Amino acid sequence: MLLIALKLKWLRKEKIFNNLNNEKLNIAYIGIGSNEGDRLNNIKQSIEFISELDDCNVETVSSLYETSPFGNVNQNNFFNAVLKISTSLNHIQLFHRLKEIEKVLGRVQREKWGPRKIDLDILFYNDLIFSDEIITLPHKGIIYRDFVMIPLIEIEPEIIHPVFNRKVSEFISGLTTTNILSKRTEQLFMEEKKLGI
Repeated sequence: MLLIALKLKWLRKEKIFNNLNNEKLNIAYIGIGSNEGDRLNNIKQSIEFISELDDCNVETVSSLYETSPFGNVNQNNFFNAVLKISTSLNHIQLFHRLKEIEKVLGRVQREKWGPRKIDLDILFYNDLIFSDEIITLPHKGIIYRDFVMIPLIEIEPEIIHPVFNRKVSEFISGLTTTNILSKRTEQLFMEEKKLGI
């Protein structure tokens, strides 16, 4: 835990500071998943680390869901959730902050759709449509994954997918497979906001 604390201290020193009162904050939705080690603690720690960033504020956290693996099915079940944040970071800065948090928590890059201790994906960033060699926004897997859409519309029922100009909720009925096994009761983030239970 001391090593994690030291790494987090370094991470916070390295971030770009912005004047939050003088510029418009961006809204981002982040998908979280874990299926290695203490899944619940991994997700709680990742949310806590995001909340500790001076240029990010956790607005809302969905309920926790247990889900079957997507793609490579020969692995443990996942815990998944979605959180909404406000941030002064741009989408590239936010992406790198999340990757740094993944490293602090011990994620090891393996095969696509393989097991992971923690996975932090930007789902939406404002209404931005963007793609380069490292990130695509909105996340291209959203409309194929119930474990992303269900917690997302739990915290933002009217959210619109900017590529299709349709509510995310409209894509759920078209899914041919589902992965959610159960909605858990554990609370993920203790703060007086609109939090999933």
